[in-house]
Amino acid sequence: MKAQTQEETIIEIVEYFKTYIFENHIKASINTHSKLKSYNINPIVVKYLSKVLENAYTPIGVAKALFYPRVLGTSINTSFGTRIQNMFVDLKIAEGSLIKGMDIEFIDKIDQRRKWCQLKSGPNTINSEDVKPLIKKFTDTINLARTNKAFKNINNTDFIVGVLYGEENELSMHYKMIDKTHPVIIGQEFWHRITGYPKFYDGLVENLQLLIESLDTQDLINKGVEELAKEIEISQLFEFKKL
Repeated sequence: MKAQTQEETIIEIVEYFKTYIFENHIKASINTHSKLKSYNINPIVVKYLSKVLENAYTPIGVAKALFYPRVLGTSINTSFGTRIQNMFVDLKIAEGSLIKGMDIEFIDKIDQRRKWCQLKSGPNTINSEDVKPLIKKFTDTINLARTNKAFKNINNTDFIVGVLYGEENELSMHYKMIDKTHPVIIGQEFWHRITGYPKFYDGLVENLQLLIESLDTQDLINKGVEELAKEIEISQLFEFKKL
């Protein structure tokens, strides 16, 4: 089978982002997140946030308090994390890992060793309480793997954290702590190791930017908020002062 060029791989990834991340998010914003039943509501907090957003407790204010964080935060971040792992496997850039706790496996195109990788989005995406459990998970996994003769030559540097975007100098102190035991490979170097192309990351970022600029998101937020506000206005969960 002929190996794909850098450009062909970038095109596949960009199309995957378009279909499974961006367009799915746009559809969900209108079809799911604009529906009141999709929310677990804290009535005190939404009243306060409505006041912050609209300086009044109103259906539009409550709708914004619910819709904005869901669509601009939780929804897209959850989708991104889940889909990216699937993307590497679906596009045959990597394999799904058979080792518990690892997301993907791939042959490192720089040192030609098999890497077991836990994926993270960006340079500040873990907290201090995540560090020790993550290192322990890696250590336990390596110890278990070494009981299998097939893995007798593995070492700590074969188990890595792959950070999809950012620069090494942006890594949080928590990642730097992990890096003392297991390599934390970020941005350009990570994509070089997994694809074999030194400038792959730059090309991917450039093409994703072009895709994003071409997406039709006109009135996405306003339409979603308006639809949600209509349900809120007639819902028995809320009581608004009559004007």
